[in-house]
Amino acid sequence: MRVLRLHGPRDARLTDEPVPVPEPGEALVRVTAVGICGSDLHWFSESAIGGVALTRPLVLGHEAAGVIADGPRTGERVAIDPSVPCGHCDTCARGLGHLCPDVRFLGYATGDGAMRDYLAWPEAQLVPIPDTIDDVGGAMLEPLGVAIHALRLARLRPGDRIGIFGAGPIGLLLIQLARASGATQVIVTDRLPHRVAAARALGAVAELVTDGSERAALLEATGGEGVDTAIEIAGEDDAIGAAIDLVKPAGTVVVGGIPEGPAVTITGAAARRKGLDLRFARRMNLVYPQAIALAASGTVDLHAVVSDRFPLSDAPAALASAARREGHKVMVLPGR
Repeated sequence: MRVLRLHGPRDARLTDEPVPVPEPGEALVRVTAVGICGSDLHWFSESAIGGVALTRPLVLGHEAAGVIADGPRTGERVAIDPSVPCGHCDTCARGLGHLCPDVRFLGYATGDGAMRDYLAWPEAQLVPIPDTIDDVGGAMLEPLGVAIHALRLARLRPGDRIGIFGAGPIGLLLIQLARASGATQVIVTDRLPHRVAAARALGAVAELVTDGSERAALLEATGGEGVDTAIEIAGEDDAIGAAIDLVKPAGTVVVGGIPEGPAVTITGAAARRKGLDLRFARRMNLVYPQAIALAASGTVDLHAVVSDRFPLSDAPAALASAARREGHKVMVLPGR
């Protein structure tokens, strides 16, 4: 089977490897779609993420869908939950499996991901999807889950204004979720004009980040009141600063973006003066049923976020394209 392995910064190579043999409790999955995430781009560009560095050639990809290829569930179309918490530690016992210190995760550290023809994965993490969700939509359920989790942490109430700082794929999903959840106004910033245009097309009040002056225009758009809650999803200090500037006193700021290095800078004085609730979002937790319901009903348009599709044979070019940030979500389709 074909496998894409990352050997170093921007060094992704297709190789031919044996089809994996499932362990007890696992099933073989024929991978049909894999989304390229911002975290994949950190691996691709830097060979590291959040202080974890590449130690051997790694298969990327954790946003994935496929078809079960063996066992009693053969032929079943599934979304692949990339997270396998240990299930035994105190964190798991508290219902926080996404934060498990011993979690096994696709395409992270030493755990190979889904950018290949076949994958062996625990059956319990293979989530059935209805025919109303196609393969690309099945892979998009993971980033939708990340957006749902961040919005839960933001504690948006119907009638609230929300700020979303970063209009990449998850930011565009957050716009749709916020509007569906009753937000009266969605304020958005991004550094890329095509992302600002996409945010506006989804009904947001969006401004291009230049020198910080756009914050005054966004504050004016709220009638000078600011936003009730905010989510930073750009992985940039400036986005965190904008969220802190625009959120109301006693509001909530969720930091969900992945920075280039292990540290972020927060304007602590302003956050303290406002008495803000500063929260951090990582991955997702127990959201697949909700994500499937939102996608199947059409409440969230997953395809509105997908701009490019590549076959697995062109996966290195897909990563390079995504790293240039010319579009939105880039998909690799092994079956094509």
